[in-house]
Amino acid sequence: MLGLSNEGIFNQYRRLISGLQRLLDGFLVISLLVFFSWFYDVPFQQEFIFLSTVTFLLTVLIFQTARLYRPWRAADLLRMARRVFLAWMFIISLLSIAGYLTRTSELFSRRVIISWLLVTPFALVVLRLQVYAALRFARAQGRNSRTCVIIGAGDLGKRLAKSVKDTPWLGMRLHGFFDDFIDSAEIRLEHDNKSYPNLGNLDSVPTYVTEKNIDMVYIALPLRADNRIREVVDALQDTTASVYFVPDVFAFSLLRANITDLRGIPLISLWETPFYGINGWLKRAEDLFLGSLILLLIFPLMLLISLGVKLSSPGPVLFKQRRYGLNGEEIQVYKFRTMRVCEDGEKIRQATENDARVTPLGKFLRRSSLDELPQFINVLQGTMSIVGPRPHAVAHNEFYRRRIPGYMLRHKVRPGITGLAQINGCRGETEALEKMEKRIGFDLDYICQWSLALDLKIIFLTVFRVVADPQAY
Repeated sequence: MLGLSNEGIFNQYRRLISGLQRLLDGFLVISLLVFFSWFYDVPFQQEFIFLSTVTFLLTVLIFQTARLYRPWRAADLLRMARRVFLAWMFIISLLSIAGYLTRTSELFSRRVIISWLLVTPFALVVLRLQVYAALRFARAQGRNSRTCVIIGAGDLGKRLAKSVKDTPWLGMRLHGFFDDFIDSAEIRLEHDNKSYPNLGNLDSVPTYVTEKNIDMVYIALPLRADNRIREVVDALQDTTASVYFVPDVFAFSLLRANITDLRGIPLISLWETPFYGINGWLKRAEDLFLGSLILLLIFPLMLLISLGVKLSSPGPVLFKQRRYGLNGEEIQVYKFRTMRVCEDGEKIRQATENDARVTPLGKFLRRSSLDELPQFINVLQGTMSIVGPRPHAVAHNEFYRRRIPGYMLRHKVRPGITGLAQINGCRGETEALEKMEKRIGFDLDYICQWSLALDLKIIFLTVFRVVADPQAY
């Protein structure tokens, strides 16, 4: 909520709820395996115990990465179900490759395993719906309901109010706003028909909080009002309300902003990579697993293309170009050569429609994106990822970084073969600055929204939306 972290600011009970949800998910996965083993009269022996333990850990780990333990809203029902199925498909893939490599798949009953793999995602969705329904019912009955007010009716305060309104299961009852500069009796939320009363100026906050026994006070004032914030905080020390300060981080261009601390000193990261810690390991495991699998499948095709490039025009089969990778470090990206020239200097002219430099075979390769296939070698090397912001030539990077704010933030992650921008049609020549700005916007959205489920979705859609894209030339 408010983009500060995956947990949001209303997390007093959410940690307990999400922890229980993790245990329920894992327990359900194991229970279904035990049930189908009993149903088909197959002894639940050592190999099943090992499988259930591994799957329990994978379920908790990958569901966490797929953001399935975030606060739920009614509008996210279909997205939640889709993420469950995609995450479960990823777990199946990991188990399948592990079974193949260790040659242990023949130890298990096919009827048990197939039934278990097919039924489990549906059961996980039903379980979550039951948990969410129970939470909503408890809140509707007034249990754990808490009252709150917001100090500051500016953009930040209205965003906070909308978050409260959009998460009724939290049981938050917003009384209204306090503000020194607004005289109207009602404060309407932007892009919403909902309005809340203006309860007065900031001097009246302590009295109202005491008389109405308000549980929580949220201070949503701009950072420049530091003196007024101190006065309000000092006055609220004479009440029993919990007081939260909502930092005005929307004044900055944020990239996955997060709250952390340094030996007790609170810190807010204004932009950060999502691939620290376990997320980084998962992302790399995804690249190695899928990259190896895809490279094995496309190897015969790559041999045919290599032969075609060599016979169709003089020059090397592979074109190596300098580009910026993770943390802005220079890398070499591989592509099948599609032009009669191999430009990699200080100035590089983008390919245009009917470009005379492009060979006849190269035109087909570029339009079908087959020229990008050697970049799976980059993926295995660790210089690229399957999904991520597309790397630009060094010359183009230097040109756009001076003209588009936040351009270099896309280098907080490894560049990708495909990405969110590509499946949304942002390909081809960027003759207008607005086109590149749109592409960069998708790149930053991807970094903020990253999950394994999103990666799998992008890979799936790439096959249908990117291959044979008419904008690629």
